[in-house]
Amino acid sequence: MLSIGQLADYVGVTRRAIRHYHALGLLPEPERDAAGYRSYDANAVVELHRIKVLADAGVPLSRVRELIEAEPDAFREAAAEVDVELQARIADLEATRRALNRLAVRGEPFLPPEVARMHGAMRALGVSERTLDMERDAWLLIQVLFPELVSTWIGTQQAMLEDPDYRDLYLRTDRAFDYQADDPRIEQIARATVDWMMTHRPPPEASEWKDDALAQELVVGFRRDASPGWSRLMERMEELVQDCT
Repeated sequence: MLSIGQLADYVGVTRRAIRHYHALGLLPEPERDAAGYRSYDANAVVELHRIKVLADAGVPLSRVRELIEAEPDAFREAAAEVDVELQARIADLEATRRALNRLAVRGEPFLPPEVARMHGAMRALGVSERTLDMERDAWLLIQVLFPELVSTWIGTQQAMLEDPDYRDLYLRTDRAFDYQADDPRIEQIARATVDWMMTHRPPPEASEWKDDALAQELVVGFRRDASPGWSRLMERMEELVQDCT
């Protein structure tokens, strides 16, 4: 009689695999002896070998018992069905590989390539990696909450970045991340930004955001608490916008 370890060594599988086959009902589980150990006989060696041969051939475990018990003609028919299933799985895996390769080539796997190119241009302007990381997360949020507006908003930001005044404001805002909330430069940036917005980029129409107050709140409030300087800057800009309306 064999212990589970001896059975595993003889057949060339792991003890975990044997326990898994027990749980699936593929290999009968013997009674335990008085000491609580399983004891296997020669039939267990034969049955486990059959299971291993089919499993190593790629047969799904859900169909192993069917093939073990099948007559030769039925075995060939079942094997042909499994082959069709395996070909479908291979096609799915190949499609996954192609998709992963496309994502790897893009460099930024989670966002449209236009955003990656725009961030490359922003990096060249001197925008910090810290801010670019948060920008990427912001675009991911927009992509999930407002997918129908992503292309429009990407085009809008690209156009804004062509304006040297906006680029200067963006860099000043980037640096404001490290300011204390009472830094006088925050007031200067807030006023200059709101002035630019009122001249070049009025607030979006309600219809542009669709009727989803929670989604709007998530986007508008994103990064608000990233630093004391940014929190105060956004708060002051909102105050100034309200004064203008």
